[in-house]
Amino acid sequence: MKNWAGNLEYGSADVLRPESVAELAAMVGRAGKIKALGSRHSFNRVGDTDGVHVLLDALPQHIELDSARGTVHVSGGVSYGALCRTLAESGAAIHNLASLPHISVAGAVQTGTHGSGVDNQSLAGAVESIDLVRPSGEQVTLARADGDQFMASVVGLGALGIVTGLELSVRPAYQMRQRVLEDLPWDRALAEFPAIVSSAYSVSLFTDYAGGTINQVWLKALAAEPPLPDLFGATAATRSRHPLPDMSAENCTEQLDVPGPWLDRLPHFRHEFTPSNGEELQSEFILPLELAPAALQAVCGLAGRLAPLLFVSEIRTGAADDFWLSPFYRQRSVALHFTWKPLQQEVEALLPDLEDALRPFGARPHWGKLFTPSSHDWEDLYPKFAEFRSLAAAHDPDGKFRNTLLDSVLGVPAASGR
Repeated sequence: MKNWAGNLEYGSADVLRPESVAELAAMVGRAGKIKALGSRHSFNRVGDTDGVHVLLDALPQHIELDSARGTVHVSGGVSYGALCRTLAESGAAIHNLASLPHISVAGAVQTGTHGSGVDNQSLAGAVESIDLVRPSGEQVTLARADGDQFMASVVGLGALGIVTGLELSVRPAYQMRQRVLEDLPWDRALAEFPAIVSSAYSVSLFTDYAGGTINQVWLKALAAEPPLPDLFGATAATRSRHPLPDMSAENCTEQLDVPGPWLDRLPHFRHEFTPSNGEELQSEFILPLELAPAALQAVCGLAGRLAPLLFVSEIRTGAADDFWLSPFYRQRSVALHFTWKPLQQEVEALLPDLEDALRPFGARPHWGKLFTPSSHDWEDLYPKFAEFRSLAAAHDPDGKFRNTLLDSVLGVPAASGR
């Protein structure tokens, strides 16, 4: 099997498709090494194993709305596209969405995936409880009242258990409108960055770091928010745009200030557009919002080296949360996302220099994208990192859920013999 981008082939010795959670739990209990795979949208080996892969697509899939509690319970393999359609039919919504609708809820939450908005937490921010299968095969449910165990497990990288279900908070459905601005001058963007990213419910900036302007600014506003602005020298697009200037906007969500349902505005791409593969690579680095202008200037210093490898870079924001390994842990953040051409050797050769440029700003890599594990002081970046590592070792002393990437980050479990 390969991942969505096609840049890696998984190393598992076998692939199983359990048809019930009880069957999955039995598989986990007797396995030597095991890992679950969702939509395979990770660009690194965070979901790999040299043991058994389990695919959750044969498990009973459910989306159960509890209007009285203001929550929805979903099975781990459900995609955000399926979840959003069901919620919309019931007049409900969630607070935030990533760019693409086909990613699985469990995989997105476990790796800290997010949308944008200075006051919007990542997708994990909606989690009220999480259902896990532990290495022994034990099934547990953790809720916010469980404190540290819950806060460690939501963005857990698959190290603390296989996610079989999640309870998410929901809100009443809402209407949004979207506008794209073009050619925002870099000097104005850096000088007025907090005002720009706070000018709508969700804001994304797209750039190649070359020239004197940022290519596009995508503004996604709630119907009740003030009219969307023309910002600081940028001009409003007169036709629908794709984040890549030369691409058709056919599969993008509707723009030009046309009101519509939340699920048809928050993502960049339409829910009916579900790409089966993507000929691209991705990296992303998350750092404190107040450091964004200086960090962006540092990245601009690498523009000449970035340009040959880059499709586009997206600049987003996110609110702080309390999940131990969330890149947004206790800091309002800016996320610098890089969509690379499918040139893995060249990208991996550049990454250490990009990481060096961002190190003074405390940049935390996105767990599901390309980064250099040895380039980061994890305990410095994550105040709860040592506690997470101890918790993972206690729950999985034999390293059943580990792989080369997790070992390079967390260290090799002492009891695993590896």
